[in-house]
Amino acid sequence: MELRHLRYFLAVADTHNFTQAAANCYVAQSALSQQIARLEKEVGAALFSRTSRSVRLTAAGELLEPLARRILADVENAQAELDALAGLRRGQLRLGLVQTEAGPLALVKALADYHARYPGIDLHVVNAPSSEMAAAVQSGALDVAVVGLAPRQIPEGLDHQVLGTDPLVVVVPGDHPLADREVVDLADLPDSHQLIQFARGSGLRRQVEAAFARAGVEPGQHFEVAQIHDMVRLASAGVGVTVVPRASVHEVLHGGAKALRIADPAAVHHVSVVYDSTRLAPAAAAFLRIFPKVSTPE
Repeated sequence: MELRHLRYFLAVADTHNFTQAAANCYVAQSALSQQIARLEKEVGAALFSRTSRSVRLTAAGELLEPLARRILADVENAQAELDALAGLRRGQLRLGLVQTEAGPLALVKALADYHARYPGIDLHVVNAPSSEMAAAVQSGALDVAVVGLAPRQIPEGLDHQVLGTDPLVVVVPGDHPLADREVVDLADLPDSHQLIQFARGSGLRRQVEAAFARAGVEPGQHFEVAQIHDMVRLASAGVGVTVVPRASVHEVLHGGAKALRIADPAAVHHVSVVYDSTRLAPAAAAFLRIFPKVSTPE
């Protein structure tokens, strides 16, 4: 079994299309199909179910996919280990970053410091719901991810470090019945309130729903918004109310809108870095060392 066979296999698995996979791998479709056939012969099972309209993984293909990703990730890490002997002058870091401002953690400064120290490392930064990024670290698709997950929400088998916490606040428009308060309980929200929520699968969504559960109330009618700043702006404009990390409301409130503290001390947004210490590449290990040296704003 050759590494190129696994790369071709994953290209087809990702695109569900032999023509596109061949283009992505810069080979002729006939050559890619031939190599996939050799791989299937070697493993003794068909890896794809092919029809005129679709290409899908078979049971054997579904079994091989995560293994192939880990194998290729291990090969890349091995190359990175060798690069480390040269002083970490080259390599890559596949990093997942939570969308929020992460409260007390200066993520932008961390990236700037890392790039200044290791300019030869290629940074590949992605943003996705925290649960997806944690799963990507498990599979080897990402080296490290900064996620909005509390320790109990981090998948088993991953190492983690809590980088910071940020209190959750309720953002209400200026004419809201609770706007004159400084502190509220989520149970105080009117039954008819419209809740503006963040994307499903995100750490923030989980933490907000957990806060409502502790208050013994349903979150209420809600709709999803992909950007946290838009959630705050919509709440300020009177579309509904929203619950966000305190750091997300700076210079965004308008029209008399207020950010109210939540009485529940457990209503906080956790930010953690997750990684797999058993397969940590030097570029990723260097990134983890940056965090303790990053100053945090008050």
